[in-house]
Amino acid sequence: MDTLLFGASGRIGQRVATELLSRGHRVTGVSRSGSVDGVEDEDFVAVAGDARDADDVTKLATGHDAVASALGPSGEEDPAVLPEMMATVVEGMERAGVERLVWTGGAGGLKVGPDTRLVETDEFPEEWEALAREAIDAYDVLEAEGDDLRWTYLAPAAMIEPGERTGDYRTAAGELVADEDGESYISMEDFAVALADELEEGNAIHTYLGTGY
Repeated sequence: MDTLLFGASGRIGQRVATELLSRGHRVTGVSRSGSVDGVEDEDFVAVAGDARDADDVTKLATGHDAVASALGPSGEEDPAVLPEMMATVVEGMERAGVERLVWTGGAGGLKVGPDTRLVETDEFPEEWEALAREAIDAYDVLEAEGDDLRWTYLAPAAMIEPGERTGDYRTAAGELVADEDGESYISMEDFAVALADELEEGNAIHTYLGTGY
């Protein structure tokens, strides 16, 4: 599979690239600078690109089988860039004739009760709320797409950080994944496994999918 990976220079993006390459896939890693450190493989190409430019997305996506995204605001960038990037990536993919998208989303929109999302709980950090709500807006952009785009909005657990690749994880459609003690966690390495599995298997098309242990 030839995959175009946006956000390849980030911590999650690097791990997604490494996981896909380890499975024999070819990856084109996109960053604004055109440089991706920490990924060395003959089937990996680093390129410069802007996910906010639909023309750029069209050019980059053409000839690929799928697009994966590990995009997020950089530095002090306004979180409102998330729905903007979602709209331009989708537009560019449609122009390029690429139908498969797996997008790394946020956990804030996942349900923790019948009528409660994670971002609406008292425990949710106030400093993360703006980002979480913009990520939900990005999901709304994606959900509004027709059936032609085969998308999956893949969200991590409430806590994601560098760790061990175990190959084990659980998923839940629209719900936060937590263990029996109520802890919601996944390593970046195992999140990359989940993303690669979904790209290969396509078991959660048109789904906001939570991941965790």
